[in-house]
Amino acid sequence: MPDEVVGRLRRWAAALKRDVLALWFCYRDPRTPLVAKVLAMLIVAYALSPIDLIPDFIPVLGYLDDLILLPAAVYFALRLIPSAVLEDSRVQAAGWLAARKAKPVSYAAAGVIVLTWLALGWLLLRQVGRLLSDH
Repeated sequence: MPDEVVGRLRRWAAALKRDVLALWFCYRDPRTPLVAKVLAMLIVAYALSPIDLIPDFIPVLGYLDDLILLPAAVYFALRLIPSAVLEDSRVQAAGWLAARKAKPVSYAAAGVIVLTWLALGWLLLRQVGRLLSDH
């Protein structure tokens, strides 16, 4: 029984990896509607970012984006993609993975995540400063 569960998890993870890569091809396809293109671009940028919005070392929350948020976002984005585009993109993604090409990386998304954390840190410091000055 545990081997079955592990096997299912591995297949699910492989399918998620393929679908994130397929979304990368989808947002480049001119047949993809604009809303789906923008959503796919955001998801792919986040998924391929070398930095997580919620770092994995934070207990429980660190894996929330990897285990729930990202798969849910991928699921909904795939529903917006026309089936012909999705099929073509999945074939391209499978070919990319079979060729063992390096995973694309989004440094722009990493930069946005770093800026987000810096902005949150600044807001936190500002709030702490206000609380301390009130006493």
